[in-house]
Amino acid sequence: MKITGSEALMLALKAEGVKTIFGYPGGAIMPVYDALYDYTRGEKKAFDHILVRHEQGAAHAAEGFARVSGKVGVALVTSGPGATNTLTGVADAMMDSTPIVVIAGQVGVAALGTDAFQEVDLVGVAQPISKWSYQIRRAEDIAWAVSRAFYIARSGRPGPVVLDFPKNAQTEKVDFQPEKVDFVRSYVAYPKLNAEAVKQAAQLINNAKKPLALVGQGVELGHAQEELKAFLEKADIPAGRTMLGLSALPSNHPLNVGMLGMHGNFAVNLKEQECDVLIAIGMRFSDRVTGNLKTYAKQAKVIHLDIDESEINKNVKADVAVIADCKVSLPAITALIDKTDHQEWKDSFKQLTEKEIEKVIMPAIHPTEGPLRMGEVVNVVAEATKGEAVLVTDVGQNQLFATRYFRYHQYRSICTSGGLGTMGYGMPAAIGATFGAPGRTVCCFMGDGGFQMCIEELGTIMEQQAPVKMILMNNNYLGNVRQWQDMFWQRRKSFTKMLNPCYELIAKGYHIPYEAVTDRACLSAAVEKMLATDGPYILECAILEEDNVLPMTPPGMNVDDMMLEL
Repeated sequence: MKITGSEALMLALKAEGVKTIFGYPGGAIMPVYDALYDYTRGEKKAFDHILVRHEQGAAHAAEGFARVSGKVGVALVTSGPGATNTLTGVADAMMDSTPIVVIAGQVGVAALGTDAFQEVDLVGVAQPISKWSYQIRRAEDIAWAVSRAFYIARSGRPGPVVLDFPKNAQTEKVDFQPEKVDFVRSYVAYPKLNAEAVKQAAQLINNAKKPLALVGQGVELGHAQEELKAFLEKADIPAGRTMLGLSALPSNHPLNVGMLGMHGNFAVNLKEQECDVLIAIGMRFSDRVTGNLKTYAKQAKVIHLDIDESEINKNVKADVAVIADCKVSLPAITALIDKTDHQEWKDSFKQLTEKEIEKVIMPAIHPTEGPLRMGEVVNVVAEATKGEAVLVTDVGQNQLFATRYFRYHQYRSICTSGGLGTMGYGMPAAIGATFGAPGRTVCCFMGDGGFQMCIEELGTIMEQQAPVKMILMNNNYLGNVRQWQDMFWQRRKSFTKMLNPCYELIAKGYHIPYEAVTDRACLSAAVEKMLATDGPYILECAILEEDNVLPMTPPGMNVDDMMLEL
């Protein structure tokens, strides 16, 4: 029996194992939503559809789902503004290698190019910021296009795929047969491991006196967390982690020496300028990690492990490049390296770490006077969740404090916007995370600026009773911009002061439990109450207005110019 293209899409998504869809209906996608009606209830039920309140929220929710589950996130939207509203999420997913598939309605093929109502050249717009974008012009192409989309999104270095779905293809009849795409000509998802490169990498590591590993999100994307530990432990190599790679190695692992980057930990950043062999694993040498490239790690031999050949020599020249999935390359190198003891080298980190603890960490997480500090709020939540929760952040100071002071004992425990730095990411990504990891506590830290950029998604949280624990760190400023204005723009606070609404009334309007904390004596009890409450919760914390994130490497400076105080 022939079925409509819209129902064929349902069957194609079902064949890919999709169970959760984040979306928002509209005219050009209405036939699909009509088919979806039957597939969300009754005997045909295959999907849970989560109605977001803005299409950007659908894309970020799909990202959050993908980050914690390891599966492909799916967003379903209409044409024109519905599709373009997702593009920030598409660009975000591209920068952070997050596998999502965005399916957008489109005007019929006959109307393309006529400036029809809500027509946008989505394929053309999405192509530079997606892994693949394609227009399904005929119902008979649905099975192939959907399977190919999911294969491209999840394979190799993951990323976003955009499918543009004209209305005629949604309504045409087709004799549907599922397809399985596992090969695309000219697309090499998993490069073949080069044995000579593995041998050269092992030789450098065996001869190293001061090796240092830089661990990125690629380890988690490649499901290579255990392979990473085996590698590090055999060669006794201290490891720093990028922001997106924080949960690839547990916080309490003895070889973990902290977070890399502009606001990372003092010791590991300085030691990048002292190590003799630098082993980058599934990371891209972001400018926020390297600082001034002209002076970055010039003393070190660089080994770069990455699945994406385009990352090799893009920012930092590699002496040895091992281009492969790190789940394959790490064990291959581990088999050839010597069992080693680098105790003296590891001990050299301790003095720098103690200096940071004294000057930065203790004042941030255990202040004795004045208003609440962001670091202490994060620390109290981290201690209460015992390293078992999923951390979701928005972007800004809340992100930098949260990633620094949270604890990560389980894999896939962090959702944050890294490369694009998208304010408004936090709340919808946290919604997606609750569906991607339904058995885990999801803690979402937001500033007052980011909270208001996605405030409409409180409606989604209310409807779904999504158990997002929202920690609103309110300092009445766009805090990160304000800090830079103070440091680099003669304290000229140009439009960073925020006049905020009454969040208690907003929470009440959405029927979400709420509490405000202004006194640190009440903080621990308020956090425990939040965590003990079923469903969503908003905990607003009144933060020191001019709280600053430290340490900090000023932009464009050398990585060892990191400042512990202003």
